[in-house]
Amino acid sequence: MVAQPAGDSSIQVSACLDHQALERFLIWIRPLQQALSLEAERGFSDLEGRKERFHCFMQRELATPPEIPLPGDVSPRLQSFADGFADYASLGDAARRRQVTVVRQWLHALRQRLEPSAPMAPPRLKVAQRSTSATATSSSVPALESPLGQVRGIGPKLAERLASLGLLLVRDLIQHYPRDYVDYSALRRIDALVPGETATIVATVRRCHGFTSPRNPNLSIIELQLQDPTGRIKVTRFLAGKRFSNPSYLHGQTRQYPNGATVAVSGLVKSGPYGISFQDPLIEVMESAQAPLRSSRIGRLLPVYPLTEGLTADRFRSLIERVLPSVRLWPEPLPRVRREARQLLSREKALVAIHRPESSEQLQQARHRLVFDEFLLLQLGLMQRRAALKQRSAPCLRITSDRDGLMGRFLTLLPFEFTTAQQRVLAEIESDLDRAEPMARLVQGDVGSGKTVVAVAALLKAIEAGWQGAMMAPTEVLAEQHYRSLCGWMPPLHVTVELLTGSTPQKQRRRILSDVASGACKILVGTHALLEDPVAFFRLGLVVVDEQHRFGVRQRNRLLGKGLQPHLLTMTATPIPRTLALSLHGDLDVSQIDELPPGRTPIRTAMITGSNREEAYELIREEVEKGQRAYVVLPLVEESEKMDLRSAVDVHRQLADEVFPDLQVGLLHGRLASADKQAVIKAFACGETSVLVSTTVVEVGVDVPEASVMVIDHADRFGLAQLHQLRGRVGRGAAASHCLLINDSRNPLARQRLEVLVRSTDGFEIAEMDLRLRGPGQVLGTRQSGLPDLALASLADDGSVLEEAREEAADILREDPELRDHVILSRLLDEQRSRVTSAAQLN
Repeated sequence: MVAQPAGDSSIQVSACLDHQALERFLIWIRPLQQALSLEAERGFSDLEGRKERFHCFMQRELATPPEIPLPGDVSPRLQSFADGFADYASLGDAARRRQVTVVRQWLHALRQRLEPSAPMAPPRLKVAQRSTSATATSSSVPALESPLGQVRGIGPKLAERLASLGLLLVRDLIQHYPRDYVDYSALRRIDALVPGETATIVATVRRCHGFTSPRNPNLSIIELQLQDPTGRIKVTRFLAGKRFSNPSYLHGQTRQYPNGATVAVSGLVKSGPYGISFQDPLIEVMESAQAPLRSSRIGRLLPVYPLTEGLTADRFRSLIERVLPSVRLWPEPLPRVRREARQLLSREKALVAIHRPESSEQLQQARHRLVFDEFLLLQLGLMQRRAALKQRSAPCLRITSDRDGLMGRFLTLLPFEFTTAQQRVLAEIESDLDRAEPMARLVQGDVGSGKTVVAVAALLKAIEAGWQGAMMAPTEVLAEQHYRSLCGWMPPLHVTVELLTGSTPQKQRRRILSDVASGACKILVGTHALLEDPVAFFRLGLVVVDEQHRFGVRQRNRLLGKGLQPHLLTMTATPIPRTLALSLHGDLDVSQIDELPPGRTPIRTAMITGSNREEAYELIREEVEKGQRAYVVLPLVEESEKMDLRSAVDVHRQLADEVFPDLQVGLLHGRLASADKQAVIKAFACGETSVLVSTTVVEVGVDVPEASVMVIDHADRFGLAQLHQLRGRVGRGAAASHCLLINDSRNPLARQRLEVLVRSTDGFEIAEMDLRLRGPGQVLGTRQSGLPDLALASLADDGSVLEEAREEAADILREDPELRDHVILSRLLDEQRSRVTSAAQLN
C-alpha cells in the first residue's frame, strides 16, 4: 500500500529545473497523470492498454524516473509508490481508489513544485447583460399555447420544418432544450490557447489586410494580426460570395479593425502549419478593454440545438429569442417556500437560463431546477397511483395454518431448503397477502437465486384461500419452462395447472377457458394470450408477472382487470439500478433475493478474440466428454448484408459439419415454431444434443443443470445486463462452469464493458455500469419498458436530483394528498397522463 502524503512537508519546498530537464520531467509525468485520471474515471478497474495493464505501467514508470536533478526526497517516495502498485491487481475497489488518489495528489504537488510559476492571467471580460423576458410588452408576448405559425417571423414553410421536430406550439419551442453548449466564456491569453478547445481572447489589432483569393475570385479574405502581452496570433475571416470581392466593400471591412483597436475573438482553436489560429472566428471591436461586450455569442455559453434540414443554428437561436419572453406566462408549480428550502431557481429564470446562460454556474442551477421538475412530476404520479391502489379492496388471503396447507406441503416436497433471503422475501409477500389492500411488489433477484419457487409458494397460498392464480411470462419458451416446473410440483398437491399460449390448439384452448371460468383450473400459465378477452377467471386472487420489464403497462393492467383487484407480484432477473427502480417501480414495494442457493460453483468468465475461437471449441469438447453440455450464442439468426456478423444458422452448420461432426448440435432461435422450440430444448435438456447454438431466446427460462459452457460470439453486440443473463444459463449444477466472451471489436469502450463482466458476478454492479455506459433506453429496451418521458433528466447522471425530488413529492402528498393546494402541479400531472400514457411506468 502507498502511504498518505499528509505531513510530507518536503513537497512544499520550491525547486526548479532548467528548460531541458523540465521538458524531460514533463514528458515522464504527463502519461502518469493521464493514466491515473483515466483509471479513476473508469472505476478503478485496472485498465488494459495496448501492451500492458495499468498497474504494470505505473509500477515500471514510477520506478524509472528521468535522470534529472530531482530533490533528494523524491526518488525513495517514487520507489515506494512503484512497490505499492505490485499488489494493485489483488486490492479491493476502496483500496485501489485510495492508492490512486494518494499518488495523483503527490504527483500533482511534485509538478507544482518543479514547474515555473503560472502564466499571466487573462483580463476580466465584461459581458453586457441581456434583457430578460420581463422587458417585453404584454401585447408582443405570444401565448404558450399559440401555434408557432402565428409567431411573428415564422411562416408556413418554417412552421412545417419545426413540426418535423415535434414543435407545434410556443410551449414546445421553449421546451426544446439545447443538447450541448459551445463555451466561449473561457477567456485566455494568446500563449495559453490549446488546440481543440473553444476560447475567447482580448487583443490589440497590429495590422489588418483584406484581399480577394487569387485562386477563387468569389472568395475574399480578411487577415488580422493581433497581439496581447503574451504573444501574437493571425486571425482569418473568409467571406464567400461575389459581392464581398468588391474592393470598396473590402476596404470598408478592413476599416472596422484599425491599428490599435481592441477586439474580442471567440472560436475553436486549431493548430496549422503557421501556428495556432481560430476556426470560423467571431470578432467584435470593443470600445476599450474594459467595455462590456454587446455580442450575443462572443465570450458566452452558446447553446447548440437538435436541428432539422433547412434550419441553421443561428436561425434557430433567433427563434428561441423571439419566444423566450413567453416564459413569464409559464405557471410556477412550486410555492416560494418550497423553492427556497431546496435553493431552486424560479421556473421562469430556469427556462431563460437554460437557453441563455450567463455563466456555467447559472446553467447548472437552471438545469438542476428543470430536471428536478421532471422527476417531481414522475414521482408524484407514481406515489398517487400507489395511494389509489391501496384504497381499493383486494381478496384477503389469510389462512389459519400454513404448515399442513398447500404451501407448507410444497416446501417440504422441495429437495432443498429455502435460503435466508428466500424466506425473508416469502414472509414479506405473505404479510402483503394477509391484508385486504392489493399487494404490488417487485421481487428482484440475480440469475438462479430462486425467485420462481417463491412465486409458486405465494400462488399456493392464494389457492389455499379459495382463489385462482395466473403466471404470465414474456415468451413461450419461458412460459413453457414455468409450466413444466409446475407440472413436476403440483400433482402431489392435487392442484390443476394449464398452459395457454398463442400456439395452443383451438380445441384445447376452449377446454382451458371453460376450466378457468368455472374455477376447475387453479393456476393458469401463459404469455400475452392471457390478455385476450375470452380469458375470464372465476376468482383471480394473485397475478405473477415474470421478467416484468418486457411487458407494457397496458398489458399488465388488462390482466389485473380480469379479477376484482388481484394481488400483483412481479419478478425480474435483470437487476435494475436504484435510479431506474425508483423511476420505473416507484409505486411498488421492492424485495431483493440477494443470496444464491448453496452448492453453486462460481462461473469462470474470460474474454478471447475470434482468432482464438478454437480454444472455445476445445473447451466445449472437454466438457462434453465429462458428460456436460454447452451453449453457443449469437446475435443474429441469419447472415445480414448490413452487418458483418456470424449468424446462428451459419455457425450451426459449421459446428455440425466441421467442428463437432461426432456430436449432436441443436439450433434454437425465435423464428422456430413453438413445438420445434420445445423439441430442441427437450433434446438438449435430456442430453440427446450436447451443443446448442442459439440466439438470445435462451436468455431467460432455459434451465439445464448439466450445461457448463457458455460461448457468446460477438459479445460486444450485447448489453452487459443481457450478457449477465446469458451467463446465468450455466453454473446451475455442481460442476465448474465457464463463460467465454468472443470479442473482435477494436472499440476500447466495448472492451472496457466486457472487462466489467469478466471481473464481476454481481448483477447489480453490472447493471449500474450498463446504465452508465449505455443509458437507460438501451438497458431496458424501447418504449415498451415503460421508461419515463424525460426531456432533460438523465437516469444515469441525475440520481441525487431524483432522490431529492422523491423526498419533495412525498412531503407534498403527506401535507396535501389530493393536491388541492397545488393546483398547477395537479394540472401538470393530468396533462402528463393524457399526453404520454405510453410513458407510464411498467410495474
